[in-house]
Amino acid sequence: MKYLSAAFLWLFCCPLFAQEIDSLDTNKQKSGIIEKLFDFADNTVDLISGEKWSFIPAVVYSPETSLGLGARAIRIFRYKGDVDPFLRPSSLPITFLYTLNNQAIFTTELELWSNQNREYVNARLELTDFPFKFYGIGNNLDASNEEFYSTRYIYFHINYERQFLKGLYLGPRYEFRADDIYKKEEGGILDNNLVAGANGQRLSGLGLVLNYDTRDNIFQPKMGWNNSLSWMSFRSVFGSNFTFDQYVIDIRKYINTYKNQVLAIQSYLSFTTGHPPFQHISLIGGSDLMRGYFEGRYRDNHAIVQQLEYRLPVYRNFGLVFFGSAGQVADRFSNFGLNRTRYGAGFGFRYRLNPDGLNIRIDIAFGDQRAFYFGLNEVL
Repeated sequence: MKYLSAAFLWLFCCPLFAQEIDSLDTNKQKSGIIEKLFDFADNTVDLISGEKWSFIPAVVYSPETSLGLGARAIRIFRYKGDVDPFLRPSSLPITFLYTLNNQAIFTTELELWSNQNREYVNARLELTDFPFKFYGIGNNLDASNEEFYSTRYIYFHINYERQFLKGLYLGPRYEFRADDIYKKEEGGILDNNLVAGANGQRLSGLGLVLNYDTRDNIFQPKMGWNNSLSWMSFRSVFGSNFTFDQYVIDIRKYINTYKNQVLAIQSYLSFTTGHPPFQHISLIGGSDLMRGYFEGRYRDNHAIVQQLEYRLPVYRNFGLVFFGSAGQVADRFSNFGLNRTRYGAGFGFRYRLNPDGLNIRIDIAFGDQRAFYFGLNEVL
């Protein structure tokens, strides 16, 4: 809780701090060394950025992966025929990583905006050999529950959305995932087959996604909403060997508070019904939901997470962020309670890679552990 309080204190002080920076900039000449460092960084980004593709060494770090090294190619483009520079850019990153946790990860994800922003396609493919940790199911799990397992899995999803009112998109979604758990900790929960999915899974499901999206920029929004309501149904008729439904509500608001400073607020709710495997129930933790907690540290049928992030430009392409989060999981709605809430907070650094606002990010978070994250793009 003390870390969350510190984060909110930072949020209150940021506008005052920025005013001081502005006044200093007008009265003091910028350091030549600092200018040269920023010029060098910008020139390096330009050097690795081709006309269509950018190729960069891929370096990631998180508690889930440890240090990961590899290569990343990314293309930022606009769909043919959409020549207006104010239309949303599409993106296609391709990444291969090998981590110090002996994880091999290949991912690619297409985000395609077309037809004057009236149509949107999102498709993602993951191929992974992934040693990982499992703590059990519930909101009150001791760290001593930790057990290791290894899985090879393939994951794929695709959804198509079409705008039918200004900012409002609707369309179908398909998901597939197959896991082969080939290593378990002897005598553990998975080894004793005490949870669904302990021997692997094959999931195949159809659903619907409803989005309300009024962001002024998809990489670095300063104002607007990005709200999503999705429903997925996994059934044997689709080829799934588990039967369950999952509902996700993701509400995000962006507020331009002072000059280019932005407050991003997220409310995330995930509800699962039926008989899901442990790999696909609601969870908290990781680089997207409650930094400072191991991904899946707490998992159950339902999860609620509140997050906020304050983004503060500092100089040229460099910026700072301060963030806080609160969340919990439960087996039924009636078991949610304020006294069950987990808290996290932290701060981070950003460096903008291109005019569209794509960022490199470094985050230091405090939850039930101190965690460090290095990656691409914003969390909220």
